[in-house]
Amino acid sequence: MELDGKVAVVTGGTRGVGAGIARAFVRSGAQVVVCARRPPEVPLPGTRFVPVDVRDIEAVRRLCGELPRLDVLVNNAGGAPPRLLTEAGPDRHARVVELNLLAPLTVSLAAYEHLRRARGSIVMIGSVSGGRPSPGTAAYGAAKAGLENLARSMAVEWAPDIRVNTLVVGMVRTELSHLHYGDQDGVAAVAGTVPLGRLAEPSDVGAAAVFLASDAAAYISGASLLVHGGGERPAFLDAANAGHTPVADKESRHEQNL
Repeated sequence: MELDGKVAVVTGGTRGVGAGIARAFVRSGAQVVVCARRPPEVPLPGTRFVPVDVRDIEAVRRLCGELPRLDVLVNNAGGAPPRLLTEAGPDRHARVVELNLLAPLTVSLAAYEHLRRARGSIVMIGSVSGGRPSPGTAAYGAAKAGLENLARSMAVEWAPDIRVNTLVVGMVRTELSHLHYGDQDGVAAVAGTVPLGRLAEPSDVGAAAVFLASDAAAYISGASLLVHGGGERPAFLDAANAGHTPVADKESRHEQNL
């Protein structure tokens, strides 16, 4: 899964998941350009920072126009503060959709010719929020659902020249985890709901992104790769009487038949 000599752009690559992806690409031998509105607070060795707001169409076109080549685009920039639907106006929710759905389309279109010449790939950073109810981040979840569908359509339209895939990411431990999960006890409690027993690290997402961008995934396009530690334990298993869950009843019947 080496990316020696390839040029990769990681949007929103200055912190959190984006920084983890950028570091993974550097370790794999890629030349990495990270872009965001502000420079990284912690230096990212081996990367070049370009200030860009991915919602600014002309700024995105300038970024891609100045690149001599481009092999991999990682559309990572996104996110949304927790906010119930009635706690904000339509304009705020529209900006969430713009950042998480329209901006990846804008960047992908600007990078198209580079990627076509290189027979490159696009990695969308999706979310499990796009496949389940997301109270508190409804506009974000809707945008991520749209992003996954967009990636599948792009994979068909742009084949065979460009591969397009989505990483469907679950809960990740970053410097902003406290905004969603609270203090360390809250983070630990949330981690306990994940079958693998922990939140993802940015490096976990980075390793998966490297795989999808590499020749090891040469026949993978239009796919959604779940990076969520096994998902979420069904709530009914904890809500029901432990001795009368469907699983327990099935096991009991099996034992009676032995």
